[in-house]
Amino acid sequence: MAKLQLWILILAGVSGAVTQTDIEGQVFVFPKESADAHVILNMNHNGPLKNFTVCLRYFTDLTRPYSLFSYATRAKDNEILLFKDKPGVLSLTVGGQQVVFTVPENTGSSRWWEHVCASWESATGIAELWVNWNPLPRKGLQKGYSISNQGMIVLGQDQDSFGGGFDAKQSFVGELTDVYMWDLVTVMSDVRAASADSQLPPSVLSWGALQYQVKGYVVLKPLLR
Repeated sequence: MAKLQLWILILAGVSGAVTQTDIEGQVFVFPKESADAHVILNMNHNGPLKNFTVCLRYFTDLTRPYSLFSYATRAKDNEILLFKDKPGVLSLTVGGQQVVFTVPENTGSSRWWEHVCASWESATGIAELWVNWNPLPRKGLQKGYSISNQGMIVLGQDQDSFGGGFDAKQSFVGELTDVYMWDLVTVMSDVRAASADSQLPPSVLSWGALQYQVKGYVVLKPLLR
């Protein structure tokens, strides 16, 4: 069975075919700066998003700007963008509008891994950012806005057009894992449960049942422990 799963992963990487599998304990490695290496994720959601929470973990030594999570539609390239502008600064964009958070670097991190969660709710426009379980002061944007579900999620690149418009100088280089997305503002205690292998609320994107396509030089490897 293990050999069969390995061949499925190899063929997916070669062909770009959509793969659905449980990749718990594994990471996407983006080994070098590139204008084409990325991973496309399929979101399971019907209708527009009025709220969301996105969580992920990443490991990098980059000091230049890079994208962590990019969701674009044909009408708007930055429907959702989680972006590391520089050390100590993370930004969240919703519907083309941006808020910027000042981040204490590596607060409470383990082996320099960063855990980041970003959430937004339409009713109030309030955006939250949590870094290694530590909340940052809340910001506000796009009150009353709806996010189209007719989009594409990309890891490793910032979409400046739907599914493309990549800039190598904004590409992610490093390791990325444990990507989750919910269509609600998730309580951080529930997110903590994810790291403890506990029951999670239903999600629109789950690392434990991920549908993905690998494009370019991206490698799926076990998490270094």
